[in-house]
Amino acid sequence: MKKYIIIISVLVSLFTNKLQAQQEAMYSQYMFNTLAINPAYAGSRNVTSATALYRNQWVGIQGAPETLTLSIDAPINSKKVGLGLQVFNDRIGVTSTTGAFGSYAYRLRLNKGTLAFGLQAGASQYRADFQSVSLNTFPSNDVAFSENINKVLVNFGAGIYYNTDRFYMGLSSPQILNNKLSNFTVQNNNVFTGQALHIFFATGYVFPLGDVLALKPSVLIKGVKGAPIEADLNATLWINDVIAFGLQYRTEADMAAMIELQASPQIRIGYSYDRSLTKLVQYNSGSHEIMLRYEFGFKKGKILSPRYF
Repeated sequence: MKKYIIIISVLVSLFTNKLQAQQEAMYSQYMFNTLAINPAYAGSRNVTSATALYRNQWVGIQGAPETLTLSIDAPINSKKVGLGLQVFNDRIGVTSTTGAFGSYAYRLRLNKGTLAFGLQAGASQYRADFQSVSLNTFPSNDVAFSENINKVLVNFGAGIYYNTDRFYMGLSSPQILNNKLSNFTVQNNNVFTGQALHIFFATGYVFPLGDVLALKPSVLIKGVKGAPIEADLNATLWINDVIAFGLQYRTEADMAAMIELQASPQIRIGYSYDRSLTKLVQYNSGSHEIMLRYEFGFKKGKILSPRYF
């Protein structure tokens, strides 16, 4: 029961916009799920690419976040345009969000790389089974738990993305509209019970270290009103462009160890294990994340340069 109360407390804080964390689903392997945070990424790999990612966060805590995303994107019109589609399901406690977004990116070929401008639009269904929560530690007339919620939320996003073979940089806001989540009104002008605008900045570079090794540092900075700026700092060492080992530090939150395997020219597999650096470490055994990417259109015998992002 103690573990469940922790999650419920987190949920209440989220709806009153005082939780010091982002509302968007969190990924350690964001560099392989970039379409989820930046629509301008669509088509950037120059082939049709499909990615599945599953995250099981804070294992051992009842009601902890669990996220599944599936995405596919491809270049069209002589690679001047990128199209993408992502579907997702995100669960935390008694709430769940299921949705789909379509992405469009207009791509400009420059001297050394490609600059893309992206837009996305879609809808998600938000459900909250608040009436199922036992309030034996809260006042029985708590308005936040007085009724269930079932809403369809339409939203839009935008982004810009630049990449070369060894460098990328992007700025985006995947959901711009401040949709209201709850059906009740809070008597406080400083409290907004809904989705908040998120800003993501991501960049990374690949440093060759001889013929065998390559070092890929990357950074993701996340900002949202009502929460401190959060950063993911990553470093991954590639060996023969086949296998990679990496570490990640999420500011004031987690440490993660990652491994990636380029099983074939078409298949890439990734896994990360996160360990909390906060008091939550007392209640969970860590977070697990699995990624699988498949790329279409390879011709037998064709030599391709490695794609690091």
